Amino acid sequence: MDLRSMEIRYDGGTGDIGGPFIGTLHWDAAIDGPRPGVMVAPAFRGRSEFEESRAQELAALGYVGFAIDYYGQGWTTTDAAAAHAAKDKLDNDRATLAARMVAALEALKAHELVDVERTAAIGYCFGGKAVLDLAREGVEIGGVATFHGILDRAATAPDMKIVSEVLVMHGWDDPLARPDSVLAFGQEMTERGAKWQLHAYGNTGHAFTNPAAKPGAQPGFGFNVKATARSWRALVDFLAEVLR
Repeated sequence: MDLRSMEIRYDGGTGDIGGPFIGTLHWDAAIDGPRPGVMVAPAFRGRSEFEESRAQELAALGYVGFAIDYYGQGWTTTDAAAAHAAKDKLDNDRATLAARMVAALEALKAHELVDVERTAAIGYCFGGKAVLDLAREGVEIGGVATFHGILDRAATAPDMKIVSEVLVMHGWDDPLARPDSVLAFGQEMTERGAKWQLHAYGNTGHAFTNPAAKPGAQPGFGFNVKATARSWRALVDFLAEVLR
């Protein structure tokens, strides 16, 4: 195994959607030829070491992992207030969020290491919302998967069939995706013809994959070792299936 990484810049294609965007590509140089590519959409603080590590793990599994930037300019922060402000601004402009996700997918597919016929996307927290919005655009992508993602559909989402497969890994006690939003999501996916599945982990809240989220520090939030391991195994199986 010969894991390598490279920072790449990509624009937003047509339209004024911000940018340039800065992501990091991770791959195993010991593998010859194109292989499936998997986008990693970050939580609301922007691309960080956590998402880079997930992209590296995907590279070790034989994929090209692409830690993406949906804010532009590679913006990221450790300040919670600044992160919430940036997230809220983009959350109020879901059409731009979706367009930025499409641009990231196009950048991934354009790389010579990537098999354009086999791509997927995963996302954490707000990044989970971002990859779901990508699927809602009806793009040609094998699958999208979320870890403690936000599930609501944007008013600007086009009314078309979702062609990608969808996997949602959800903490049942997550206050950012309450049972009513879970039911609404399931109804939406069914009505739009998606091949979807949802794994709900009991006694588990938001940010369950994040070791920095101390259980009990905030109601409904907290790292959960078993849910983290189970959800990653579910993802590995999902990617093997949709990218075969």
